[in-house]
Amino acid sequence: MKEGIHPNYREVLFVDLSNGFKFVTRSCVNTKETGKTDDGRELPLFKLDTSSESHPFYTGTQKSVDNMGGRVEKFRNRFGKTASK
Repeated sequence: MKEGIHPNYREVLFVDLSNGFKFVTRSCVNTKETGKTDDGRELPLFKLDTSSESHPFYTGTQKSVDNMGGRVEKFRNRFGKTASK
């Protein structure tokens, strides 16, 4: 490989700030901080607001818009008749 043209691809520790979930994967992301993994390795640290451990879609806590008190039906009843076909 040519020197100086490739990004710094290395293992990075990602931490979900909402629940503390940690995972290690390889990435080119620029980081200024370092963090310790569970096995004691010191790796570059990248902080996340949301990961698969805290996102409502993956945790099963996502609410469907159709089941939120009939809001979709209410909208269709109000505005569905105004559009002429």
